[in-house]
Amino acid sequence: MKYEWRKEEKDIYLPKQKPTLVNVPKSKYFCIKGKGNPNNKDFSERIEVLYTLSYTVRMMPRNGYTPDGYFEYTVYPLEGLWDLTEEGRKSKTLLKDELLYTIMIKQPDFVTNELFMKAFEIASTKKPNKLLKEVYLDEIEDGLSVQMLHIGDYDSEPETFEKMKEFIKANNLEIKTLVHREIYLSDARRVDRDKLKTVLRYRVRREKYK
Repeated sequence: MKYEWRKEEKDIYLPKQKPTLVNVPKSKYFCIKGKGNPNNKDFSERIEVLYTLSYTVRMMPRNGYTPDGYFEYTVYPLEGLWDLTEEGRKSKTLLKDELLYTIMIKQPDFVTNELFMKAFEIASTKKPNKLLKEVYLDEIEDGLSVQMLHIGDYDSEPETFEKMKEFIKANNLEIKTLVHREIYLSDARRVDRDKLKTVLRYRVRREKYK
């Protein structure tokens, strides 16, 4: 039976439209870093190379190679960690050209460094791309986090972040870092912007009483 993240990991990937406290375990990701406006071509090209590698792993058995521990699964959605340059942090308005990001796609546990290199070799042959060399395999653990489903345009996310901050304060929590995670459940090319579904997440810790 195919592993479906939408069914098996609902608490992490399908939260409701209200802030929720969740513990996110360590997971493996194909990652690539970038800087600048996500509306630019460079961003979409980085997304493309992540999916190229992810589907290369997913399709390996159909191409004559079955990795140890392999199982049928649905490729995970695109995710991103977002930050700002020093100049961007000083600005009172969001300067999209000053955005720093690491976009990624979660991988099954059977994906090892050796398997990553094999996927890189296959992809380099079948679908050459200069950005392939910038992708890396990493293990990331968000741990204790507050997340919420945002429905709507990306530019309206601040409204959802404010609700999350209110929840964090009311529950004696504090944000560990303003670098936040976004999980894109919708394809922005095929869905109206006011219907886009995005999971927003802050890493948090218990507030220490003085």
